[in-house]
This record gives sequence, C-alpha cells and structure tokens, in this order.
Amino acid sequence: MATPESKLESAIFAAIVPVPFGYVGVRTERNSEQDGESTQISELVYLPPRFQEKAPIDAAAELAAQQIEHYFTDPDFPFRLPLKAIGTPFQQKVWQAISSIPRGEVRTYGQIAKYIQSAPRAVGQACGANWFPLVIPCHRVTASVGLGGFAHHDDETGFHLGIKRYLLRLERVPEYSKLESTQQQESMW
Repeated sequence: MATPESKLESAIFAAIVPVPFGYVGVRTERNSEQDGESTQISELVYLPPRFQEKAPIDAAAELAAQQIEHYFTDPDFPFRLPLKAIGTPFQQKVWQAISSIPRGEVRTYGQIAKYIQSAPRAVGQACGANWFPLVIPCHRVTASVGLGGFAHHDDETGFHLGIKRYLLRLERVPEYSKLESTQQQESMW
C-alpha cells in the first residue's frame, strides 16, 4: 500500500515499474543534445514495495518500462535505452567493464580493478555510483569472499542486498541459483 510519503516521492519518476522485489523508478529528462521533444533515461532506482505503479509519462519511460518487464521474463534480454551520458571517465570505464560481464557470471571487484588497472575499492565506489542498475549490471560484481555491497549498502539482511541476491538467482549464477528454487524466490518478496 502506498504511503503519503511514497506518493510525494513518486512525483520525481516518469514511471514506476513493478518488479518481483518492489519497483524500479525511472527518471527521464529532455535530451539537450537533440532538437525536439526527445527524452532520455537519467536514472533507474530500486524502490521498496511501499511505492505503487506509475504509468510512463514519456516515450523514454515507456521504453524503459517495457524493457525492464522483458528482462524479468528473460534475463538474457539486452537493454537498448537512451541513457544520459553521466559519470566521470573513471566511472564510465568501470561501468563499461561491468557491462561486459555475461549473464550467469560474476566478477570480483579485484578482477575488475585488475582489468582496468585500478584498485578494488575504487571499483566498488564506481559500482555504487551506477545510475542505471540492471542496464549496467553492477549486481554481477561481488567481493572476493561473499556477496559484497550493493548500491552503497552492505547490510546483509537489507533491501538492496536482497535485490542483488534475487538478480543473481534470476540470472542463474551457479553460486546463488542453487540457494532457492524460483518459486521460493518469488515468495520472499
């Protein structure tokens, strides 16, 4: 059930898409690089169940909603969204490396750091600064021992790490997919 606070918070989103663990909020903005009324995705946000669905208000939000829904029925679905150019050159380098991780696999912060010639902590910070989770699959980056953090959260029983576990099971990452059956995953949310 939506609370008065969540209704007020919902105003910043161009769409709120229901997903198994709650919602994904889609923020859009006008594309200043192009003429006309085109919009681009400026942020995707994981939202808890206290929010409620919101129909897309523009073409970019509609496209994002369709593609997010498709991903949850087919985790191999490739996102093709008009994303706002955002982040530092270093963050973009990390996000590009993360985007190359195939579905069903994970890499550690250390592996990504070695690949881009950086440090694991810096990679973790860039992962947490990801404006487009799901599209840039930062959930596929884990600690060398264990799950690691997610979206600047590391509370083992918290909402965000629950999302990371769910997404890794959905994508059939071997270390996580054998923890629970799909039906049990659905019931935990």
